[in-house]
Amino acid sequence: MTITITAFERSPDGGKGLARDTRVRWALEEVRQPYEVRFVSFARMKAPDHLAIHPFGQIPTYEEGSLSLFETGSIVFHLAEQHAGLLPKDRNARARAITWMFAALNTVEPPILELTTARIFEADKPWSEARLPLVKDRVRSRLDSLSAHLGVADWLDDAFSAGDLLMVSVLLRLRMSGILDEYQNLAAYVARGEARPAYIRAFAAQFAINAPPG
Repeated sequence: MTITITAFERSPDGGKGLARDTRVRWALEEVRQPYEVRFVSFARMKAPDHLAIHPFGQIPTYEEGSLSLFETGSIVFHLAEQHAGLLPKDRNARARAITWMFAALNTVEPPILELTTARIFEADKPWSEARLPLVKDRVRSRLDSLSAHLGVADWLDDAFSAGDLLMVSVLLRLRMSGILDEYQNLAAYVARGEARPAYIRAFAAQFAINAPPG
């Protein structure tokens, strides 16, 4: 059965790999599963047929036969469960990898998204200048803990897993802020993720659609 995902018809980030379909593309490349992409506009995401798959009118979605999924964590977990390459075989290591998937999306990403909101959508507010340092401090608090755990290791728990895939994807959102560069081991960790052949293929695929004409 053909796998079909949805992605922005024109991504707001211009192909920098920050749109969430890149996470799903990366997972598909890691487990070597071919897929097709249905591109949707912002208006199309609010159409009834898309809302039937993603009730919140966002991307990405995942369709395979009669199965329809939304939310990147759910999609990546499904792929990791169905195909070798993203979860360890050892029972305890597998449970730890899944825990890191949750940590990436539930613990580390929320303050990073808050920073994005503060820098882009709230910059013109009279209280923005006073609030921004507080938001950055909340991000740094999470990165302090993550950096301490990672130490000098290559990955979060021995071998690369779906937990690393999601964590790297989340941390990539910090690149423009400069905060990631304050943590040498985390910056190197993200660079290792970006150097994986599967990530390179995923990034190239989404960039080919979103890159401005040259």
